[in-house]
Amino acid sequence: MRQRFVILSAVCLIASGAGDKLFQFEDSALSRGLTLDNTYGGRERKQYILETTGNGAAIFDYDGDGLNDILITNGTTLEHRPGTSVQLYHNDGKGHFSDATPRSGFAQIEGWAQGVCAADYDNDGRTDILVTYYGHNRLFHNEGSGKFRDVTGAAGLPVTGTRYGAGCAFVDYDRDGSVDLMVSNYADIDLKTLPKPGSASTCEWKNIPVMCGPRGLPLGRNYLYHNRGDGTFEDVSEKAGIWKPGGRYGLGVIAADFSNDGWPDIYVACDMTPGLLYRNKHDGTFEESGVAAGVAYNFDGQLQAGMGVAVADYDNDGRLDIAKTNFSGDLPSLFHNDGGRFFTDVSQQAGLRANHLLGWGIAFADFDEDGWKDLVLANGHVYPEVDKSQIGETYRQRTLLYRNIGNGKFADFTSEAGPAFATLRPARGLATGDLTGDGRQSIVIVNMNQKPSLLINGASRTGNYARFRLRGKKSNVSAIGARITIEARGHKQMDEVRSGGSFYSQNDLAIHFGLGSATEVDRLVVRWPSGLEQEWKKVAANRTIDLVEGEQGFK
Repeated sequence: MRQRFVILSAVCLIASGAGDKLFQFEDSALSRGLTLDNTYGGRERKQYILETTGNGAAIFDYDGDGLNDILITNGTTLEHRPGTSVQLYHNDGKGHFSDATPRSGFAQIEGWAQGVCAADYDNDGRTDILVTYYGHNRLFHNEGSGKFRDVTGAAGLPVTGTRYGAGCAFVDYDRDGSVDLMVSNYADIDLKTLPKPGSASTCEWKNIPVMCGPRGLPLGRNYLYHNRGDGTFEDVSEKAGIWKPGGRYGLGVIAADFSNDGWPDIYVACDMTPGLLYRNKHDGTFEESGVAAGVAYNFDGQLQAGMGVAVADYDNDGRLDIAKTNFSGDLPSLFHNDGGRFFTDVSQQAGLRANHLLGWGIAFADFDEDGWKDLVLANGHVYPEVDKSQIGETYRQRTLLYRNIGNGKFADFTSEAGPAFATLRPARGLATGDLTGDGRQSIVIVNMNQKPSLLINGASRTGNYARFRLRGKKSNVSAIGARITIEARGHKQMDEVRSGGSFYSQNDLAIHFGLGSATEVDRLVVRWPSGLEQEWKKVAANRTIDLVEGEQGFK
């Protein structure tokens, strides 16, 4: 605890001495080239639940030039308005993004796209993507030269039938060197038979006639697909234990080693059904333990309408914790990992009780680089109809920024975070990562039926950083599941390479640590999914470092 105080004090002195704000975010989407509109159902009225959930974003380097690009999933309308369901922006390295969709292979692909997750599923050195849809999901293979190809059927994934695809995450759950795929499904619906707004008790909200659901609609089921290692997948949902707890209204999906046993577990945020925590049993199967672990309900034992999910060791105690966004009138959940098997909902005492907005995208990131991960939440109501009501809620809502103050608590810095946080948005997906080439964390937000937002922090830097890109050899090439632990001036931090998370979104696969006033990492340890552990010492700060499994050198 004393070392923790020293690091914090040093950072605070730097900030106050410079007279600068810690955060000064501006929305520079239009000036930097993010100009494509989002289309997702009606603007003023939503007839069906499908029109409400919206889309996600991915930050990843699709062309291997070392610069992160942006992908945003998109939808259509009930009248089937033409338009691509995948929008791709290329980073030119000069602070601008250009529309790469026409030449990417995505231009003619239409439909109700939802979530996105990224990883190199065939270990060819290029990052591929999975996009979830209402209908059937699509796996896009990265062909190189900026081209993607739909290989869904060839890869053994379903191309018939209708499912409400939601969150997704690539995860090497059996640690065989090939990433597998976890997909949640929201509800089992047919638009032709859905009831109309106001036609039943489940089609009203605070006496406002609204779209029906999710209560009253058939539950969706989650799916796990095992990667055979030859570019194809097999459905192992039943035999792996994914179906055993029954159906859920599944949304956000994330995989992480919550037990510190070297094996990835899976968490699913669920809407109006208990959250799911699938414990990895190390034999190709999972045991669902959400209720027993304390992550299925809130601190009062009440059911929640969970949306997005984020994972981090926010208090730097060596265990990964869970944050979750929820419906209007509720507060975000913060589940503290108490030792690997049990969690405590500490959302109230951690400082998250003041805002009860309708949350979607969520991410932990150290925006002020002081060595403690902050928390950003994208919000927006599900019903556009509330703007014409007298209930005191709005469709467009604030994006929230909570600063981690290093003692297990967060402080609401939204009003001090710059003009981008003063804007109200109908937000859905949110992703974070380095989009400016300087290691600093930026934020992409998907806004329903509007253009996206790109939040970049223009405040003077008050801390140092280290950013790591990992490449597996015996492990999967994307190093999904690899864990990095660092020490800098006695301050220890830990994180993992993850696919999926937030709400329907994909953060930068590189791992970013703020270092405060430390100018180097004293000790760096990587635990690869293969089980190999490597150590480095005296690593200089303020750069992106490439680490390759089994190699001691780095750039």
